[in-house]
Amino acid sequence: MLYRDFATQEQIDAQYDTAIPVADRAAEMRHYQDRSAHARAVLPCRLGVPYGPTRAETLDIFPADPPDAAGAPVFVFIHGGYWRALSAADFSCVALGLAQRGITVVVPDYALCPAVTVDEIVRQMRAACAWVLRHIAEHGGDPQRVAVGGSSAGGHLAAMCLQTEWARDYGLPQDPFKGAVMASGLYDLAPLRYSFLQPKIQLTEDTVQRCSPVLHVRPSPTPVLLTWGGLEQPEFARQSLAWREAWLAAGNRAELLEQPEAHHFSAIHGFEDPRSALCDWVAAALGR
Repeated sequence: MLYRDFATQEQIDAQYDTAIPVADRAAEMRHYQDRSAHARAVLPCRLGVPYGPTRAETLDIFPADPPDAAGAPVFVFIHGGYWRALSAADFSCVALGLAQRGITVVVPDYALCPAVTVDEIVRQMRAACAWVLRHIAEHGGDPQRVAVGGSSAGGHLAAMCLQTEWARDYGLPQDPFKGAVMASGLYDLAPLRYSFLQPKIQLTEDTVQRCSPVLHVRPSPTPVLLTWGGLEQPEFARQSLAWREAWLAAGNRAELLEQPEAHHFSAIHGFEDPRSALCDWVAAALGR
């Protein structure tokens, strides 16, 4: 067996090719792009703010409007694309709902595989979160009220940021996040070594060991929401449930939200609606 009960690449691909359950993937991408263009047109935004030394290390900030005199709570959303596609500009749309809840949204960009490794992308996202914690007050945000999240590969990266040794490695509070939302995340990278993604993401066994969040769970007071679409392949639910089991075993808190009518791409549409379960959860975690 290559991984668990999977004997062939075709079996693994059938579980991890996110386009398979979707009638029109191009239409889903257009939704992201059109709604993101709308967000940038109607919301205050500061685009392309550098957080690191390389060209890819920028982030987009959507400040709460009207500003909060005490500092607005902050949600950092990390985009997906299997580490080798898409950009922050495709996910400005996640600010639409949270902006109406008085929450500042930050969407960081990162370099893509194969130009860089998954390890390097993890480093960049940790650097982006560290920048937010140190500098978001300059943009009207409250560094004491920051949550993190992401979808697909972004869910993986959010989990890696959540489990970072922040005090040891960055001189920041050990658990700086008030909450985390991971949608359709990838917490065990092992099967992807045998998938259609491998030529681009080039995982090694060492990378899988270093960068699989399920292998690096530590005690944390941060509450977590794990969500996925009921129309997705079963592996996405299994990945979330396996990570939750490890997270709970460490004495931590996690909630589950299966969205029965959602697929991989629509599972984050709730961030566009201020009355959605996703926006409600983030707002509650941030005391909003």
